[in-house]
Amino acid sequence: FHITSLFSLSLSLYLVVIALEEKIIISKLGDNATLSCIYRGRELHLNNLRVYWQIADDQEMCSVVHALISGQDNESEQCIHFKNRTQLFWDRLENGDFSLLLLNVSQSDEHTYKCVVLQKTEYTKVIHQAEVVLSLAASYSQPILSGPIRNSDSTGEEVTFSCKSGNGYPEPNVYWINKTDNSHLPPSELKITPHTNGTYSVFSTLKVKATSNMQIECSIENKILQENLSANYTQQKQSNDSSTESHKNLEKKGRGAQAAGIVSIVILIGLLAVLTCWLWRRRSSKLVSYTGNEAV
Repeated sequence: FHITSLFSLSLSLYLVVIALEEKIIISKLGDNATLSCIYRGRELHLNNLRVYWQIADDQEMCSVVHALISGQDNESEQCIHFKNRTQLFWDRLENGDFSLLLLNVSQSDEHTYKCVVLQKTEYTKVIHQAEVVLSLAASYSQPILSGPIRNSDSTGEEVTFSCKSGNGYPEPNVYWINKTDNSHLPPSELKITPHTNGTYSVFSTLKVKATSNMQIECSIENKILQENLSANYTQQKQSNDSSTESHKNLEKKGRGAQAAGIVSIVILIGLLAVLTCWLWRRRSSKLVSYTGNEAV
């Protein structure tokens, strides 16, 4: 019995007014998503129920996601795309929880899903229905911001910044911000690249005139996850870090030279001691020989 015919028949014979419950579910790519459908009515008998999960926003494609008829899964009309990827929670069914577990979600699963529960007593009627909007997302990596390291005398020169991030979904919004006055700067280049796993990477550049104290921020926004990741560049900080690093290198070199000098002195003293000992022994040997000759 085709699901469309069943719905047409039930709705034409019986006018049932049911409030449509609607929820938005956000899931990450590759995760499992639970599509909620909970009926809070009287005690239910599975043998008298038919539960259908279907795609509600695309009439051209196969619409049956999952079907439960008289307490048994029915795969006769299930879309191939959902084969072996859907499960009901069997321990919750008699309590009116007809939520559906969708495994390993991908971009092609982004739809509005409809849950329809029908009960057959003297006649078949719709006792509950719910809609769930499934939106997918993936967090972007922490952006990496690269910029020039220049002296203060480079003020007025054109400099280039680059910002990159990846493994996110959907396509992000990219913002360049001048932190000295929080003004937005137009990117010189913006490239968003799709990957085979469905995620995106983003690369953007910014060309601006250098100032004595540049403070630039690159921000990657994922609207669905309400995530905003940023990286900052500060000219003054870069200069200080560079000076500090140079100072540390000089200190290391100074300590190395001092240690080398001490080692050289120790070696020289050792050589002098050996030479002195050798001369003293040679002199003693000659003195003994001379004394012996006199005695003869």
